[in-house]
Amino acid sequence: MKNIFVILITTFLITSCGDGKNNTVEKVLESNNLETIRKKRAELVDDQQVLHDKIMLLDEKISVLDTTKNIPLITTFKANPEEFNHVLELQGNVTTKNLMVITPEYNGILTNVYVKEGQRVSKGQTLGKIDDGGLAQQLAQQQIQADLAKTTFERQKRLWDQKIGSEIQFLQAKSNYEGQSKAVSQLEQQISKTIIKAPFSGTIDDVITEQGSVVAAGQTQLMRIVNLDEMYIETEVPERYVNSITKGKDVEVNFPILGKTIMAKVRQTSNVINPSNRTFKAEVAIPNKDKEIKPNLTARLKINDYTSENALLIPQSIISENAEGEQYVYIIKDKNDKNQGTASRVIIKTGRTQGDEIEVLEGIENNAELIQEGARSVKDGQTVEVLTIDNKQND
Repeated sequence: MKNIFVILITTFLITSCGDGKNNTVEKVLESNNLETIRKKRAELVDDQQVLHDKIMLLDEKISVLDTTKNIPLITTFKANPEEFNHVLELQGNVTTKNLMVITPEYNGILTNVYVKEGQRVSKGQTLGKIDDGGLAQQLAQQQIQADLAKTTFERQKRLWDQKIGSEIQFLQAKSNYEGQSKAVSQLEQQISKTIIKAPFSGTIDDVITEQGSVVAAGQTQLMRIVNLDEMYIETEVPERYVNSITKGKDVEVNFPILGKTIMAKVRQTSNVINPSNRTFKAEVAIPNKDKEIKPNLTARLKINDYTSENALLIPQSIISENAEGEQYVYIIKDKNDKNQGTASRVIIKTGRTQGDEIEVLEGIENNAELIQEGARSVKDGQTVEVLTIDNKQND
C-alpha cells in the first residue's frame, strides 16, 4: 500500500511540474505561448503517426491469424444459350407514288371542273376542260379536207390497179391523203391536251384552281389526286447495314401519332450509297385498308438485321475493360458446398447489343456462372461467396 501511494505522489508531481508531453492541451492553450502551442502540436502529430503504424501492424497480423475473415458477397447467373434477334431502329416518312398535283398541258381558260374534293375517280376519267381557242372548229374543217383526200385517193387507187391513169396522179392523191390525215391527228392531239384526265385511280384531295381561271401549261396547279391504297415508308439506312437490310426483311412499324403498330416487309433497297451522308434508301410497303395512314406521317421502324439461335447474352453492366482495351468479366470456379468459390477474370469478345444486353462471341462457354452484382469490385483469384444463382440475368 505504501508503494502505491509513493507511485501516485510521484505521478502527480511529474504531471504538475512537467511541461512538454506532460502538459495537457488545455494547459498549453491557457499559457498563450505560441512556441509552447507549436511544440505541443508537433508532439501530437508524432504520436498520431506512431499509433497509425501500430494499428497497421495489428491489422496485418489479424489478417494472417483470422480464419473467419470477411468474404465479399456476390450474385451470379448462368449464361444459357438462347435465340437472339437484333433489330435496327430507324425513322421514316410515309409516302406514295400515287400522289400528284395535276397541272395543265395547254394554255387557256379552265372552263369546266367536273369533280369535287373527296370524290373517288378512276384512271382516265375526265376531271376538267380548258377552252381550246377554236381548235375544235379547225379540226372539223381539217376533217372535211381529209375525208375528200381519202375519197380521191381510193378512186385513184382503183384506177391505178386497173392500169388506168398515170402513176404521178396516184402518188399525188396518196401523198395528199396522208398529209391531211396527219394534220387531223395533230389537231386531235392538241385538243386532247385541253381535257384534264386522272392519271391513276384515287381520290381528289384538293381542287386548287377554280373554274373560269386562266391557266398556264406546266405551271398552274389545278388539283391534287392521291391513292392511299399503295402506301410505303421511305427511310435512310447507314451503309454498314447494306448486307443485312435486304428485300424481304421483316419490319415492325409503329405510328406514334396513331398509336398503331403493324408488321411489314422491306420491298426494295437502293443500289446507290448517298455520298453526303453514307446511307442508302429502303422502302417498306404498308397495308392501308382503313385509310388511317396518310402521306408524310412519321413512322418508327424496327428491322431484324441479325439472328443467332444459340447466343450467349450478358448484361453490359458487368463488363470491364483493361488498359489494353480488352473486355473482361468474372466467372466463378471451384465453388464448394458453402457457395464459396474463386473469382476468375476471363477475356471476352462481344458482338451486337440490344438494350442492356450484349452477345458474347468468345471467352465463355454455355452454362458458365458469371458474377453479376459485385462484378466491378472483386479481384482475380479472390475468394467470394455466392448469394444466388440466377438463370435469367435480367430478372
